Amino acid sequence: MKTLAFTKGQGTGNDFVLYLDPDGTNDLSPAQVAEICNRRFGVGADGVIRVIKSSSLPEGQASLDEEASAEWFMDYRNADGSIAEMCGNGVRVFARYLTEKGLVDLVDGKVLHVGTRAGVKDIQRNKAGFAVDMGRWIPDSKETLVSATGLDVSRPGQGINVGNPHVVVALASAQELAELDLAREPKLDPRPETGANVEFVVPAEPMITNGVGKISMRVFERGVGETLSCGTGVVAAALATRLWAGSDAPNQWSVEVPGGILGVRMFPTEEGEHVGLSGPAELSFEGTYEFKA
Repeated sequence: MKTLAFTKGQGTGNDFVLYLDPDGTNDLSPAQVAEICNRRFGVGADGVIRVIKSSSLPEGQASLDEEASAEWFMDYRNADGSIAEMCGNGVRVFARYLTEKGLVDLVDGKVLHVGTRAGVKDIQRNKAGFAVDMGRWIPDSKETLVSATGLDVSRPGQGINVGNPHVVVALASAQELAELDLAREPKLDPRPETGANVEFVVPAEPMITNGVGKISMRVFERGVGETLSCGTGVVAAALATRLWAGSDAPNQWSVEVPGGILGVRMFPTEEGEHVGLSGPAELSFEGTYEFKA
């Protein structure tokens, strides 16, 4: 039987199984990813992160071409074994793993470049834990209708791509958000070819306090289901809410998810507006897992 030495980590309750495979000799099959992520018969997680050197897989070469110092690549799989382009909570937990295992030295003020399938991400330490520059974002001009259990009618959704696809839906009240049933996957019309994460958002009352926008959010992640948090989803939710709020909306947001609070900041760069995500990232425990097949 195959065994795997792993570390369990989480960021605002979005949890991951991480394992070190620097030379790319220990890839897991989709079935093995689904097995270890199973919460009743495996370790339990929202996804698996393979900690691999960028030079050890084809996708990593693009990261090295973009940034020569992007030595490490976050090879991320959803709980069902499917590949995801990016994970905002996962990349912060990835940074925690690299620093605590002594694989990188990330002192205050220094930038860690990490390869992902959504490009190289820049990470720094901050008071909340880690902050990651998620790069440029793209709004979708086409309207998507979203149907979900607990909503009386389909609602319009704003498409946002922050390295992976999202559809954000505004709800009328905190009660409506609480009563939403996300045990079943929301239906999207039209449905994106590769699917999308779906975020349901309610603004705080008041929405803006001391120049910071505040919203609450729940999310259904493709390939996973409802999770306690989704980093890229938090970013997409803040961006969509700012679009709806208009030109006077702030560029700094506090987003409450069931697993905690994350910060989002929009800022200008030479290539256009970027968006940053900040929040905690922790390693929980280590172990060895024996696969059943």
